[in-house]
Amino acid sequence: MDLSLILFAVVAFLAVVLSLEGAYNVWASRSSPEAKRIAARLEALAGETLAQASIERARQQSRMPRLNALLGGLCTGQRMQRFVAASAVETSPAELLVTSFALGAFGLFLPGWFGKPPIFGAVLGLILALLPWWRVARRRSARIERIERQFPEALDLMSRAMRAGHAFPSAVKMVADEMSDPMGRDFRILFDEMNYGVSTNDALAHLAARVPVPDVSYFVVAVMIQRESGGNLAELLDKIATIVRERLKLLGEVRTLSAEGKLSAIILTALPFCVGLVVNLVNPKFMAVLWTDPTGLRMVGVALFMMLMGILWMRSIIRIRV
Repeated sequence: MDLSLILFAVVAFLAVVLSLEGAYNVWASRSSPEAKRIAARLEALAGETLAQASIERARQQSRMPRLNALLGGLCTGQRMQRFVAASAVETSPAELLVTSFALGAFGLFLPGWFGKPPIFGAVLGLILALLPWWRVARRRSARIERIERQFPEALDLMSRAMRAGHAFPSAVKMVADEMSDPMGRDFRILFDEMNYGVSTNDALAHLAARVPVPDVSYFVVAVMIQRESGGNLAELLDKIATIVRERLKLLGEVRTLSAEGKLSAIILTALPFCVGLVVNLVNPKFMAVLWTDPTGLRMVGVALFMMLMGILWMRSIIRIRV
């Protein structure tokens, strides 16, 4: 066999092997699980550094500062700001209002362009106008549920730290360093406020306003009372953690028992719309009477109003607070 052919085959084999090795190294450095964990850790460390560098609670007012300032002067606007702040979304109440108005106007006039009655525009406009607030409400609920799950662990960590000899600010810092977001972020802000001159009571009050969870409010009140009257704060935190865990356990049982009622409410709400859609597809002329005849339009309006009342009634029945 020709020696040059053997050398060419060996070189080609080495080239293929090295190419595959290089492609694997490029993939591993960017998309492997280890690389993703390292990138996530670096992002977390960068976020911690940036969060500790500033304790200013910046509000999302740069795009619409005047409208946000106007909302801040109203009682309803302040509640809206607290509602949006609790969801930790990167938007402001003014932007949500403008977006809701634009979507509502679009939904109000869209059915008219296709020759549909105004009742369809009113329903579609209302649904589209509520979509931004529904998204914020979902984010807020998810964040609150995660904080409720993390809060007993944070209390246990603070209790162990204080039994080991750490002061209250040091225990707060340990929670900020060890816990993941959102609990770690809120306690990091709490520590920064105390560290940079804000009184402990004011910083705790800011925490209670930032996190609309009853357990956090109980914790804040208990710490404030203990600072005034004295006592064993570590033992107090243990008791609060035990109470929170028992409440969450009871809440889980209640949610399990009420799951059937929630499913029934969803089915009863969606059933008329699904049946109306199927009938409209099978026999459009039969359903057309509802929006071509004035009596049909009144029937649709009454039915929607009664469905709304039924939804609110079912929600009040299956929503049990613990």
